[in-house]
Amino acid sequence: MKRLLAVSAALLLAAGTAAQPKVIAHRGYWQHPGSAQNSLASLAKADSIGCYGSEFDVWMTADKRLVVNHDRTYRGTDIRMDEARASLVTAIVLPNGERIPTLDAYLATAEKCPATRLILEIKSLSDPKREALCAKKIVRALKRRGLLERTDFIAFSFDACLAVRALLPEARIYYLNGDLAPQRIAEANLTGIDYWEGVLREHPEWIAEAHALGLEVNVWTVNDEQSMRHFISQGVDYITTDRPEQLQALLER
Repeated sequence: MKRLLAVSAALLLAAGTAAQPKVIAHRGYWQHPGSAQNSLASLAKADSIGCYGSEFDVWMTADKRLVVNHDRTYRGTDIRMDEARASLVTAIVLPNGERIPTLDAYLATAEKCPATRLILEIKSLSDPKREALCAKKIVRALKRRGLLERTDFIAFSFDACLAVRALLPEARIYYLNGDLAPQRIAEANLTGIDYWEGVLREHPEWIAEAHALGLEVNVWTVNDEQSMRHFISQGVDYITTDRPEQLQALLER
C-alpha cells in the first residue's frame, strides 16, 4: 500500500509540473482593437501581451517579391498574391488602415519585438521550384535581419518543408497539412506536426506517437475554452489561437 501511494504521489507530482503549452497568436493578435490579420500591429500586439510566438503567412508574388498575407486572393478583389506584382499587392489597405506589408517591413517590426518568436508559414505555390526559390529568399531575408534563430517554419506543402530543411539543417520546421502520421515526419527530419484540431481529434494517438519520436506538436486554430482545455490535457506543446489572452488566462488558472 505504501508503495502504491508513493507511485500515485509521484504521478500526481509529474502531472502537476508538466510543461504547459506555449501560446501562439494566429496571424498575430489581430482581434485586438487597431489590429488586422498579418498586420504590423498584430505582431506588435502579440508581443505586448507576452505571446510565445506570432504566426504569419508569406507569399512570393509574380515578380518574386515576398509579402505577408493569408488568403491567396484578397477578399473583395481579384488580386492573387502569387500572380500579381508586389506593387499591386502592397497597395491593398487592411481594415486597420495599414497596407499589406512586405516581408522586409514585417521583419523590421519583428526586430522591435525581441521576446516573440516568429512562426513563418510558407504559402503553397504553383510548383516545387517556385517554393524552393521562395524558401531561399525567405532565408536570405531572415539572415539579413538577424532573425533566423528566432524563426520557426511551417507549411502545408511537404516540398516547401523539405526545401527549408535542405537550406537549414538545424531549422525548426513543422508540417501543417495533417495527412501524414508522425513516423513520416520523423523520417523527413522535420521538427514536428502542426495540425488542425479536427485532425488531432480524429487521431489523438498521434500526439503521443509524435512525442515518442522526439517530435513536437502544435494544434490550430483553437478558439473556444472547451477545446483549449482538451488540448492542454492532451499535452500538446503549442496551441495556436485567435484568442491568445483567453488562452493565457486559462493557463494561469
